[in-house]
Amino acid sequence: MAHDALPSQPLAGRRVLLTRAADASPVSRTLFTAAGALVIELPALVIGPPDDWGPLDGALRSLARFHWLIFSSANGVAAVRQRLDHMHLPWDDGALAWPRLAAVGRKTAQAIQRQGWPLPFVPQDFVADSLLACFPEPVHGRRLLLPRVQSGGRPLLAEQFRHQGATVVEAPAYESRCPATIPAAAAAALAQEPVDVITFTSSKIVRNTAALLVAHFGEHWWSRLGQPKVVSIGPETSHTCRAVLGRVDAEASPHQMEGLVNAAGGLFQPTPSGQTP
Repeated sequence: MAHDALPSQPLAGRRVLLTRAADASPVSRTLFTAAGALVIELPALVIGPPDDWGPLDGALRSLARFHWLIFSSANGVAAVRQRLDHMHLPWDDGALAWPRLAAVGRKTAQAIQRQGWPLPFVPQDFVADSLLACFPEPVHGRRLLLPRVQSGGRPLLAEQFRHQGATVVEAPAYESRCPATIPAAAAAALAQEPVDVITFTSSKIVRNTAALLVAHFGEHWWSRLGQPKVVSIGPETSHTCRAVLGRVDAEASPHQMEGLVNAAGGLFQPTPSGQTP
């Protein structure tokens, strides 16, 4: 297959395995397709409710007690909105006192804005470490509410805020699970030709993808796929890629979908000798 990429299509003819959540928006596929990629989508994460809504519901009923509500994902935003509606707490009409909002990542901030809620504080680098480094006020003595995934999430924010003297309430807002199998269309596409790139947007997706592909192709699934290059959305996902897959070839900068596309495309830019990998 030819790989003569135009500057506007750095992934022309490249087969990209796009791992994602089952309910992810089509934006990522659109961006990779616009860059010339032949996209294979692999749902590797299913979002559902936590085992118990009680902790989140209790925290939301006492929302006025918190100084900050900190979201680390759009799933957390959706869950909070769902529970506010369920309890008939119309946060957006002034009936509830507003804590200040903070968001990790542009996608999370956009989810907040779509609710019509106050604009959140968003760290420039879109990652949790940046939120800690750039938080707009000292948190000593502050009460913080962190809606989060039930299991498998990174505890960095809560741990560091507590270390700085904040009272942190973590409330399970959703659970992310591994799908049972690979969709037939994806399995067929992966069996046809080697994959050039595999992308990851979270640590849990890395682990789930490996489990799904081992179950379908066996322990040597990496070779079956043609030993693709690995592209990660950010530092924590890169760490998991190295731990689970033994490699990461590029990391998005900035840590968002456009950066992921650019990082993947950069792997196939011509070298000084005029050759591409």
